[in-house]
Amino acid sequence: MTNENTDLTLYIRDYCMYCNRVLRAADELGVKLEIRNIWQEPAFEKELVSATGRTTVPVLKINQDGGDARWMPESSDIVNYIQSNAGSAS
Repeated sequence: MTNENTDLTLYIRDYCMYCNRVLRAADELGVKLEIRNIWQEPAFEKELVSATGRTTVPVLKINQDGGDARWMPESSDIVNYIQSNAGSAS
């Protein structure tokens, strides 16, 4: 999902069934996500902990115009967000 107002980054780790659930939903809907694997890049884990205080994944970072970011944990919430916003993809 890409549009002029939103940029999406998904924080994941290997062997995470909840992460795979989100990735599968995004793929089925043709939603484009920047993927940041916290096990492959320690800096990504530091970003996640700094923003959320936790290393639990998946977490969707929704970057909006003006530099504001919304952090969304929980795979079911992320999938619902992706599904409800897929129609606004360009």
